[in-house]
Amino acid sequence: MTEQACAEPGCTGTIEDGYCNVCGTPAGGNPDGDGLAAVAASWADGDLDAATVRSAGSLPSAAEPSTGRTSSSRLASTALGSARVTGGTSQTRRVGTGSTRLRGHRLGAGLTTVPHTPVADPLQAVMETPELAESKRYCPTCGQPVGRARDGVPGRIAGFCGHCGARYDFAPALKAGDLVARQYEVVGCLAHGGLGWIYLARDRNVSGRWVVLKGLLNAGDKEAYEAAVAERQYLAEVEHPLIVEIFNFVLHEGLGYTVMEFVGGRSLKDVLKDRREQDGGKPRPLPVDQAIAYILEVLPAFSYLHDHDLLYCDFKPDNIIAQGDGVKLIDMGGVRRVDDLTSAIYGTVGYQAPEVPEVGPSVASDIFTLGRTLASLVLDFRGNTTVYQASFPPVADTPVFQKYDSFYRWLAKACAPAPADRFASVDEARVQLLGVLREVVATDKGPGYTATTSAESLLFGVPPLDGADGALDWNELPLLKVDSSDPMASWLSGVNVADPAERIKALAGPAEHTVEVRLAVARAAIEAGDGALLRTTVAQILEEDPWEWRAAWMEGLGHLSTANAAAARASFNAVYGQIPGEPAPKLALATVCELSGEPGVAEQLYGTIARADANYTGAAAFGLARVRSGGGDLDGALDALELVGPTRGSFPDARLQRARLLVSAHRTLLDLADAVAGLDAAHIPARPKAEVTVDALDEALDLVLSDGPVPTVRVAGVAAEERELRDRLELALRNLAHLTDERSERVALVDRANSVRQWTWR
Repeated sequence: MTEQACAEPGCTGTIEDGYCNVCGTPAGGNPDGDGLAAVAASWADGDLDAATVRSAGSLPSAAEPSTGRTSSSRLASTALGSARVTGGTSQTRRVGTGSTRLRGHRLGAGLTTVPHTPVADPLQAVMETPELAESKRYCPTCGQPVGRARDGVPGRIAGFCGHCGARYDFAPALKAGDLVARQYEVVGCLAHGGLGWIYLARDRNVSGRWVVLKGLLNAGDKEAYEAAVAERQYLAEVEHPLIVEIFNFVLHEGLGYTVMEFVGGRSLKDVLKDRREQDGGKPRPLPVDQAIAYILEVLPAFSYLHDHDLLYCDFKPDNIIAQGDGVKLIDMGGVRRVDDLTSAIYGTVGYQAPEVPEVGPSVASDIFTLGRTLASLVLDFRGNTTVYQASFPPVADTPVFQKYDSFYRWLAKACAPAPADRFASVDEARVQLLGVLREVVATDKGPGYTATTSAESLLFGVPPLDGADGALDWNELPLLKVDSSDPMASWLSGVNVADPAERIKALAGPAEHTVEVRLAVARAAIEAGDGALLRTTVAQILEEDPWEWRAAWMEGLGHLSTANAAAARASFNAVYGQIPGEPAPKLALATVCELSGEPGVAEQLYGTIARADANYTGAAAFGLARVRSGGGDLDGALDALELVGPTRGSFPDARLQRARLLVSAHRTLLDLADAVAGLDAAHIPARPKAEVTVDALDEALDLVLSDGPVPTVRVAGVAAEERELRDRLELALRNLAHLTDERSERVALVDRANSVRQWTWR
């Protein structure tokens, strides 16, 4: 079978399963057909001046909380995690990759579309004149500016630092045509990074494939070079489709180089730069959905590294390359082993976690860099290296945070000041960020959009009821799913006792009092009305693990069961902060906000989840309608009820509520006509339908008597004229009497029918 070569300029790959096995371009080549000439900065490590450092100093405290009316961030929250630990940080939490049940993949996740990024022709990326700008020249020893112009005389490319006397040289060590390690033929310079010049070369031993040569730290000393190679040889073992591949480590004329795969495309830093230039120099961040899609795509690479006890350490927009319909994680220079306590630590101010200078990098600090990078993609993030070096601007001053509440809550958890308060693993962060993306897409689609598919949660079931008759009760909220990895999960499946008091007894003798056992006891205590047992059980769970949000969930259910909505609000708000991508905590929080005088927050939460997950549309739509109706927003309440589609079992309830709202509004004959006509769209029980019809006709008759007839409008099948309305109302009243069981009510309805009928002498 003949192999089909990739059509991308400079690519040596072949087509496999419709895509290039090197650059990922679809068969037939890049549809845009244009090469990119500026991938150079994609490979730069960043300058080692004010931006990239080995460690960071003291950092400012977190941003002030928002006072925005609709943001949940201003509500009181039950203490979880480090807030429950004496002294704030005296207890640590094991973080890292746990269960693989939290894994998934693909750019945009099928929820949103990210623009295709053309794969560049490597030759177009080569600099014509490789010269480092004076503004980027700093002494490699003390970090002071060097090689700067004076009195109109250009700065020197090489010389000695006037501050410490160390030699500097910013001229490329390699030139076109040089053969490195008798294998790699240099083509030219791509960029200058933190460790020196980065070169494009061809591998003469492997079909002339494109490679990148990048300087090794301390490579000027042969012994230091050999030690560095031995220490970092593990990088050559890293194999993941989202991570740039490292081929070799070589020595040439006393200098060491890392040989790695060439990655075309654009770094996200360059993407932001292009958007700024297109907008006349004004910052134009990425849309939130696209930014999330990029981060979601690169997260499996971090999971892979953490699974192999490696830490990336220095993630930022510079180091993620968009190419074609995917991404690539580049610059492995800062990667180190989890147990490495001696190697130099590299990080970038504004992205590095605040604890790294004192305790070193960790899974938690990698998660911090992911959160900071995501924030930098969507914010005009001024002050991210100074006043907001380890925090975010207040919600009240940040429109993006106000619009996407769960997005802010995800960032707040990923970048929490205490490492143990962050997501415990990249997998956990990814699952929650995927849920956030669903909500962001739903918000961007607008008020009329509803999700046509349901997202199956790994943590919660679906709401058993839609709450058409009022706010949900505690036992009408979604159930927690049992963690199948719990040692007592099988034992619990055999405890099937309906009576809660008897169930408490049955749960008293397990072989091990695991979290799932205690959660089962807590729920039985709520059902039995045993508040003391509930409080004791919740305290036991949190004593063993202050970060166990399921204990706060049970606490919130207990408060709601006793009508203490304000206390339940704090509990559910804490749960929301821990799992911001889940709709269940938002539904619970919206419910108690509705009951406790926080209609603004309730409306925002109801509105988001009504459109984001089809499983929750009904419950959230009815809640949204109640909140808006209570605030006098009739049209908004009607729009909310329109979200309940005809395929839901609660559709007749939505039609009935809509009709009653239109009738009770006392507005126009058109509203009354719409109210009655809307009842025909669903199978509504005869008596409620007859009641609404009577009320609509009664109201229509009053309007005609006060304002005059409108024959062009028909209410319940008759023209809006006095005679026809009286006849139709009489018939409707008699029909309602026929459907009424109580004798006294029937008599009253017949009397009303007689009072409105048209009397004649015949």
